Amino acid sequence: MGKLNQQVALVTGGSRGIGEAVAIRLAEEGAYVAVNYTSDSSRELALQVKARIEELGSKATIVQADVGDKAQVLAMFEQVEQELGPVDILVNNAGVAPFEAFMKVTEETWDRTYKTNVKSIFLCSQRAAEGMIERRHGKIINILSTASLVVTSPVIPHYQSSKAAANMLTKGMAIELGKYNINVNAVGPSTVDTDMCTDYLADPEIRRKEIEANPMKRLGTARQIGDAVVFLASDEAVQINGHLLMVDGGLTVKAAQPDDHMEH
Repeated sequence: MGKLNQQVALVTGGSRGIGEAVAIRLAEEGAYVAVNYTSDSSRELALQVKARIEELGSKATIVQADVGDKAQVLAMFEQVEQELGPVDILVNNAGVAPFEAFMKVTEETWDRTYKTNVKSIFLCSQRAAEGMIERRHGKIINILSTASLVVTSPVIPHYQSSKAAANMLTKGMAIELGKYNINVNAVGPSTVDTDMCTDYLADPEIRRKEIEANPMKRLGTARQIGDAVVFLASDEAVQINGHLLMVDGGLTVKAAQPDDHMEH
């Protein structure tokens, strides 16, 4: 028996990276999973995730949608409800992190970042909450970042501010929706070695610095994020609401200090 047997979960951006790992972990606990993907180029990846879920003995479907577009979000939920049933668990995972220094950030980059990282959470959560309110049950889990709390890089101010906004959106939704027995929480990963970070971590020196900067002296994994999502989606977390669960090895609780000070 899994923790989430026959509950319907929708994972945005679920065809790769953290989203894929989350979808698989939910399925391992018995959930039926809808895997959202955005572009035609990701369809094959989404189908592969669907196949893995079905190999686990659970049900799955894939659904294409730009989750920053309201019409597409509404159509996505209709498809999921027809094929799997009402959504019990929404995981807002879709996100982008284009690297551009503040003085070089274009309006297009700014708008795309906020559309994907913030507006999509608003649109998907609002639609999911309609049914959750009626049923007096639901879990909404937003995948955020260490950048929700601290400045993680000098070249992603748009990303950091979007994740901080998403953190406050999580808290606001938690207060409003809690009275309907809907839990709204978030998970904050540190650097995870997925395809989103492939180019960044390809530099051995950058990888070394990322590992050395973390108190646990290692990078996080996508499955660890999936584990956190499963916990927040389960009855074990029924009294947790409005919380940002950091899965970062302690990175955000440690001020940067010289190595010799840390050692001596």
